[in-house]
This record gives sequence, C-alpha cells and structure tokens, in this order.
Amino acid sequence: MIVFPNCKINLGLHILRKREDGFHDLETVFYPLPVRDGLEMISAPAMDFSQSGIAIPGDAANNLCIQAYQLLKADFPDLPAVRMHLHKVIPTGAGLGGGSADGAFALQLLNTKYQLGLDDDQLEAYAARLGSDCPYFIRNRPSVGKGRGEILEPVALDLSGYGFLLVHPGIHVNTGWAFGQLRPGAPDVGLEEIGWKDVAGWKGRLTNDFEGPVFTKYPEIAAIKERMYGAGALYASMSGSGSAVYGIFEAGKVPDLAWKDGYAVFKV
Repeated sequence: MIVFPNCKINLGLHILRKREDGFHDLETVFYPLPVRDGLEMISAPAMDFSQSGIAIPGDAANNLCIQAYQLLKADFPDLPAVRMHLHKVIPTGAGLGGGSADGAFALQLLNTKYQLGLDDDQLEAYAARLGSDCPYFIRNRPSVGKGRGEILEPVALDLSGYGFLLVHPGIHVNTGWAFGQLRPGAPDVGLEEIGWKDVAGWKGRLTNDFEGPVFTKYPEIAAIKERMYGAGALYASMSGSGSAVYGIFEAGKVPDLAWKDGYAVFKV
C-alpha cells in the first residue's frame, strides 16, 4: 500500500507561555497543502526502511515512520514486520510538517493495512507521542491548534480558490534556538479576531512570532517574504519556525519568479 503525506502551513503562530514541562503553549491555524511525500509499505520477513528523494539528516532509526511502527508494535505484538520506503519531496526543517505528516500517515497506513481497528481519537493519541504537530495530520483539515499544537479544533476555512507559492531557501533554523529568542505573551491580534474570509486583510494582523528573530538572523528569508508581496501576494508569511515562506495569491496569478540555486519552489 502507498500513501502520500502532505505538508501544512501555519496561518499565524503565537507563542503564549512556557509551561512547567518545558514545552510552550501556542495558538496557530494549520492548513493543509498538496505538496506530498510518498510512503509505501509491504509485509516483509524483517523490518526494513529505505528512503529516496531529499536526504533526511540523522540516523534513519529515528525516522518518525519507524517510531510509528514501534509504538503500534508495542501494543499489537502480532503486527508483522514491514518494509517501508519513503520518498521525500517536502523539504526537511522547513516548518512544513513533512516529518510529522510521514509519522502520522504511517500510523494510519498500519492501522488500515493490518485492520487494527483504531479510530481517529486513538490515532491522534499515538501521534501525540511522536511529536506536537503529528496529531494534526490524522484528520488533516484546517484546524486551530492549541496547547503544544496537539489540541485541535476545526475551523471553517477554505482557500481552494487561491493559489500558493512555497519557497524554501535551504536554510536550517534550529527550533530550540528560535524558541529561545522569544518572549511569550498574548498577541496584539488574536486568532479569534481575524476575519478568515478576508485574506487581503491578514497582512499586518495575522503574525508569526518567529519571524522577528529568524528574519534578523537570516535576512535572506525576510527577503523572500517581501519579494512575494512585491509580486502581488495577498498575504505572505513564514511557516512554523521556518525557513519556508509561503505567499497566497489570487487564483491564476501565482508568479513565475527566478530564485537562487538550491531553493525548493512549489506552485500550488
């Protein structure tokens, strides 16, 4: 069986407070976009994992797809060994949730293929053990994320009538460093005050707290956002803690822009 884990973007991202457990409470809106990896899984005599496409840094044994299998294997001892192949298209370390999507889709694929009988609430609980963004990809619909991002509430938001431009400059932003630059607190404009149907009205109101420190350290990322506005974006923002930047354009008006070598560019 094969599935195609998609990416997400953050529409606004506010870091509200640091918790006693070391994590942060936040608020954001997760929105899915059809930039996709591919994950194939078959039964096998022994566990095996392979990967192609964009290289994933670190030990393959730490990949969230393998961790998803191990989580389920602990509770379902009869789960057979599998051979997984992951083809990466979503840039890593981009704030697009590609790794989280891969882990969540692996849970769903194992549940479906081997008829484990887990419902979405149970799958979300497993996904939360993989990472803060992982539960979002179980239902994979526009949602307000709170807590660490794992408390999800559906939001009536349909941007299918717009075009998107995603640009990842290949810069790795250390998430721990980025959190360390922030002073958590209430935003000037909370998500509940945003008019979600007025995309052009988001500029200057719908904000990502990470942009300040990240843009200061990496002006090249800030320049991508400004270039999108210069090319007619209704709204542009960095996603997550970076370094991918997206622009939302009127349908049919996503520009063809030349970017530096090494940039990953997606038109949606």
